[in-house]
Amino acid sequence: MVVVVSSGIPASAQESLYGQARAKHYVNSLAPYVVSPQEIVDRMLELADLKPGEKLYDLGSGDGRILITAVVRFKAKAVGVEISDDLVNSTNARIRRLGLDNDAQVIHGNFLDTDLSPADVVTLYLATDANLMLRPNLEKYLRNGARVVSHEFAMPGWKPKLVDKDPERHGHTVYLYEMPPKKK
Repeated sequence: MVVVVSSGIPASAQESLYGQARAKHYVNSLAPYVVSPQEIVDRMLELADLKPGEKLYDLGSGDGRILITAVVRFKAKAVGVEISDDLVNSTNARIRRLGLDNDAQVIHGNFLDTDLSPADVVTLYLATDANLMLRPNLEKYLRNGARVVSHEFAMPGWKPKLVDKDPERHGHTVYLYEMPPKKK
């Protein structure tokens, strides 16, 4: 079982939230299913300065821990985009069990085809090549001031507002970007 320390999620919900580790691996060429440690999830959302009522999109949302933390701890609205039917179904079931279905959902889809215009914050844990493929979609849809937070991999061609690397977090790196005004 995964133990959540700093997320603000009650201990009684932790087991139902994350359940037992899965033996099945969900892999595709853009975003293999690799879980972000909860302390990194917390740090990503802190760096994004996620505010109550803002809308967060998590691309490749996996088990939904970013979505659930965004709703529970930051009082945000959250949408996950996930290509695995199994993960979409299990995460939406978990969201319903936690009573968060008014504030969070996972949609089945390809994040390269997703309209991100409602997003205030977008979170990613994608390889550099996938980030590069996603970049035109982010530039097309995100408005001035929207934040993009990437775990571990930089966004090629963008200058980060902040790079957070802390040896206390086992060398994990978090990149924060802020969308500039659109060029005319």
